[in-house]
Amino acid sequence: MINLTDIKQVYLIGIGGIGMSGLARYFYQKGFLVSGYDKTSTPLTQALEKEGIAITYQDDASLIPVTFQQKDAKTLVIYTPAIPKDSLVFNHFKNSGFDIQKRSQVLGILSKDAFAVAVAGTHGKTTTSTLIAHLLRVGGVDCSAFLGGISTNYNTNLLIGESKVMVLEADEYDRSFLTLHPNIAVITSMDADHLDIYGAEEQLHESFKLFANQVKTGGKLIFKEGLSLSNGTSYGISTSAQAKALNVRIENRKFYFDFKNEFIHLENLELGLPGQHNIENAVAAIEVALALDINPDLIREGLTSFKGVKRRFEYQVQTENHVYIDDYAHHPEELKACFQAVRSLYPDKKMTVVFQPHLFSRTRDFLDNFAEILGTADELLLMEIYPARELPITGVTSKALAEKINNSAVTVCNHQSALKLVKELQPELLLTVGAGDIDTLVLPLKELFANA
Repeated sequence: MINLTDIKQVYLIGIGGIGMSGLARYFYQKGFLVSGYDKTSTPLTQALEKEGIAITYQDDASLIPVTFQQKDAKTLVIYTPAIPKDSLVFNHFKNSGFDIQKRSQVLGILSKDAFAVAVAGTHGKTTTSTLIAHLLRVGGVDCSAFLGGISTNYNTNLLIGESKVMVLEADEYDRSFLTLHPNIAVITSMDADHLDIYGAEEQLHESFKLFANQVKTGGKLIFKEGLSLSNGTSYGISTSAQAKALNVRIENRKFYFDFKNEFIHLENLELGLPGQHNIENAVAAIEVALALDINPDLIREGLTSFKGVKRRFEYQVQTENHVYIDDYAHHPEELKACFQAVRSLYPDKKMTVVFQPHLFSRTRDFLDNFAEILGTADELLLMEIYPARELPITGVTSKALAEKINNSAVTVCNHQSALKLVKELQPELLLTVGAGDIDTLVLPLKELFANA
């Protein structure tokens, strides 16, 4: 295991990823010299540059800053598993004998001596981990947090605190979370995903069980009711869950619920986020906060003041004529939860959805599931598949998905035509969803409605 006390400078390959950028910020704020590479400039990399971190955007080893060019025991190189193995920058460091670590390995090192709260799940983990960090901060615990999204309350994906408590988003991709040994583990979901890595849903479940078994002696496992796990506390919106939400209701487009476990009953809690799935996330977060002795009145305050995560059911426009919500949903179950939340708040409005599928393999693996859920939109604008780390798969296209959808109001489009269509439709309720570069539409769409 590397000793961080010997490290003076850090280079990150794939620095623009949400998890990688958190590590970049951490080391930079701790006084390390930090630099990195990513293939594209994004608002996130631009923010890192404004903070003082040098980034290159060409896969060219000669562009690596001179101070990082020569092998040095004081240099740590961190990479994301999503980086192509033929990357020239990656292979420069690999062939030059540098100490290269995966992002997850570094998180394991940073959290080794902390009181670690790790949140895992194929979906729900970003909102849950961000809410836990917020409840702890409001409750007086100055925790650190490495988050998988930008917290709206703190406008960052990294919190550095003075206490030993550290909240971590535990990523199941590439089995990364198996580098962690948390004091408290939360598992929000184990739905089939990343089958390009795992091969079968059973293998995915096995990895989650291994993660659950890595909770430290005397620690606590909290998992959503219905998962094939044991020796922990179940949670959910169900009378049979050990920690549960009861009396869930909507008043003035706000969600309220009661919380109950074997020790305490909290009534009339207001959550600053909509949706049954977020009520479930809140139950898990409350259970963690109570395990860390947070005052129930401060938990109540934290739930009300929680503003969510960027691109997680994020309101972009709320006027008399238009409501526009942007969400990161990219798995069928996430889409289903998002649509249900929208319908519960706006049952009488026609819902227009712009969706960008993420990954050819995920689209292929869940083609029927996507078709069923997307078919419930009143109007669907279906963008081309965002490839991310993948090459195209024969026959797997947005057109093929559209042909599966039992809805005549579906149009396959690109960024430009999507904007044009939304301008023509002037929808009263618009939802953009996806994990690719669909986020580049958000600002133009906001401006479109502002000029409507």
